[in-house]
Amino acid sequence: MSTPSTTSNNPGPSAGPRKRILVVEDEPDIARGLRDALEFEGFDVRAVGTGQEGIEAVRGETPDLVILDLMLPDLNGFVVCEQIRASHATLPIIMLTARSQEADKIRGLEVGADDYVTKPFSVGELVARIGAIFRRLQRTPGAQDEAIQIGEATVYLRRHEIVRNKRTYALSFYEVEIVRLLHERAGHPVPREELLEKIWGVSGASQTRSVDNFVVKLRKKIEENASQPRHIVTIYGMGYKLVP
Repeated sequence: MSTPSTTSNNPGPSAGPRKRILVVEDEPDIARGLRDALEFEGFDVRAVGTGQEGIEAVRGETPDLVILDLMLPDLNGFVVCEQIRASHATLPIIMLTARSQEADKIRGLEVGADDYVTKPFSVGELVARIGAIFRRLQRTPGAQDEAIQIGEATVYLRRHEIVRNKRTYALSFYEVEIVRLLHERAGHPVPREELLEKIWGVSGASQTRSVDNFVVKLRKKIEENASQPRHIVTIYGMGYKLVP
């Protein structure tokens, strides 16, 4: 991890009650570095070292966001994420992984993680992503309480749900934000760089496939045939376009 800068990216105590972050990480140096960096940014932080402790901490305290390591000494992060998600459908979860394989990242998203960061990572980028989540969660209820029709699917933004063919699918924070932004620009291409900057809060030059991986997930929920999408269309060399 890199040393955090002195520039705060999060809303800070002056914007309201301090946000509580739970760090589930068994490597003491990483846990300590995350605690120091996040407390510097104005968050209240609790760190635990096992998956079971993480599950119990969420049940007992309900933090505002969880940073979850994939490799833990008792339960792996996939299992922990599934158990947290079963009782806390919209609690933001960012998964930390030392694995670079695309399949592991996809699996993390499939079990309910909202985002992932691959070790070694930049604390600055992690803090930016956390700040982006909290800023968007502060949207007014009226702005969130919107139903969007995309083909046969109805997306309920505030409920974080998609209903298609009488089946209901849960949506993560980032899936909701991608749908929202593409819908605002329906019929027009939206560059990957813009999606990264406006939703993840990181530079569009960042070498990450977060946008593509979340689009893969969304297509499975929205499209009749995810391998031949009709509604979330790839604009090669640029980004994506929503065709309602």
